[in-house]
Amino acid sequence: MADERRVPEPTELVYPARSSWLPLLVAAGLVALGVSIFKGLPYAVVGAVVFLIALRRWTVETREDLDRLPRRQRLTTAVIPAEPLRRPGTDS
Repeated sequence: MADERRVPEPTELVYPARSSWLPLLVAAGLVALGVSIFKGLPYAVVGAVVFLIALRRWTVETREDLDRLPRRQRLTTAVIPAEPLRRPGTDS
């Protein structure tokens, strides 16, 4: 009886994203561009360079990660045992 209720192992694979500093660098570049409104042109130049380089690298890394994913997976569904929510004879 216990063997009938066992859920089979999943066959789908999970591919979590790698951690990266690039989103932080993109945000820092945008902050430097915002600060340049009050502080001057050097902040704008540095912010724009940091922003563009980090955004480009982030895009390339994302594309490389997506290219590594398999195009097709064999999908199966697990059979979930049907159990009543309440036991017969109880009203609570």
